[in-house]
Amino acid sequence: GLSQEELTNIRGTNLNPSLTTYYSKPLALHQGYKQWLFDINGKIYLDMFGGICTVSVGHCHPKISEAVNEQMQTLCHVSNVYYHSKIHEYSKRLAEKLPGNLKSIYFVNSGSEANDLALLMARAYTGRFDVVSLKNGYHGMTYQIMGMVSNNYYKYPVPGAAGFVKVTMNPDVYRGIWGGNKCRDSPIQTDRACSCSGECEAGLKYVQQFEEELSYNIPKNNIAAFWAESIQGVGGTVQFPKNYIKGIYDLVKKQGGLFVSDEVQTGFGRTGDTFWGFEMHGIIPDIVTMAKGIGNGFPLAAVATTPEIAEALTKAAHFNTFGGNPVACAVGIAVLDIIEEEKLQENSKELGTYFLLELSKLKSQFPIIGDVRGKGLMIGVELVSDPETRVPVTPQTFLKFWEYCRDQGLIIGKGGLHGNVLRMKPPMCITKEDVDFTVEVLQNAAEYAS
Repeated sequence: GLSQEELTNIRGTNLNPSLTTYYSKPLALHQGYKQWLFDINGKIYLDMFGGICTVSVGHCHPKISEAVNEQMQTLCHVSNVYYHSKIHEYSKRLAEKLPGNLKSIYFVNSGSEANDLALLMARAYTGRFDVVSLKNGYHGMTYQIMGMVSNNYYKYPVPGAAGFVKVTMNPDVYRGIWGGNKCRDSPIQTDRACSCSGECEAGLKYVQQFEEELSYNIPKNNIAAFWAESIQGVGGTVQFPKNYIKGIYDLVKKQGGLFVSDEVQTGFGRTGDTFWGFEMHGIIPDIVTMAKGIGNGFPLAAVATTPEIAEALTKAAHFNTFGGNPVACAVGIAVLDIIEEEKLQENSKELGTYFLLELSKLKSQFPIIGDVRGKGLMIGVELVSDPETRVPVTPQTFLKFWEYCRDQGLIIGKGGLHGNVLRMKPPMCITKEDVDFTVEVLQNAAEYAS
């Protein structure tokens, strides 16, 4: 392929200037296989970020390659104004993985597009416009969805993007007003003292705060929908206190609104215990948006809802040229097959728990590690300057830690409002040896950066 110098020159002149790259010297990748990536010089890296939580079953999985090749030679693309087998087969398979009456599937091409469609759907069905999302949440980059993204790094100073959107307090038990060491549904808790004796007090208080928010800021019985990720991804793998989502769900439903679960990063077995993240909160949403791991890197996304809500989009024409493309659906079917056949959800649970417990040992050794959190193979490690005050590490210290990992052949992501959270969302096919290698590198990085 092209040299590093050629890549840099083209990126500076022919690619859009808003593109950002990781690392002081951008990583130029050439090939992937399972949990591994190779750069243009042949150096091997363990990919513990999975293309931002996207490569669910492994890079270049042979079963997906075979499915793509076979479908490309049979029927590459037709419009959905015609019947073709793959979209019908896949929609049935996907609906069978969803609980309740979530049986109507819309296919699109990205998580942003899925959430954008879900917003249209919620407003068309309810006849209302006000929607609520959480601070620190991320749902995509379309003009309409930008208003629901609560991080100014992703916001443009343009009028109207936040129209009818309210953001409410983020129930972060590590950095928020309330929270403690009994509040998470996770093998690992924060170090904050907790007064919970029965039901999670932090969860109750955050729900009460949201109830006040409804009273003050939303016209009575006018909420169209509430949006939440099951675990915040871009926001730094933030987990909510126990019973929070269920409490919010009950409040929203009481007012006639819809609950939308953004499963773009938490779906398809990644959290281990359940196939969908919302299942660990004990609810069945009205609308589910999904992308990333659904296609293992192929441009594929979907919105699932009930037939009753889906009927709202028959008031006018709805069409997507590439949504439900035969090749995309063939990939989606292969992903479901692989997750089941290779027991990747079970692997996420087993290795994710082991990973979290090993990271917790590092936390007890190194003050730079302020918090370890997550569920299954959706894990975050927050780096701090002071574990007592929880002041984030400086960008320079984070970069020193992060680039050390890259130099040792370990790719991990970053996130959080302050850019100080190590994000680990690897292909779900990783092994115990991969986890042990990652922990060893992180230990050395903590010593190096401290």
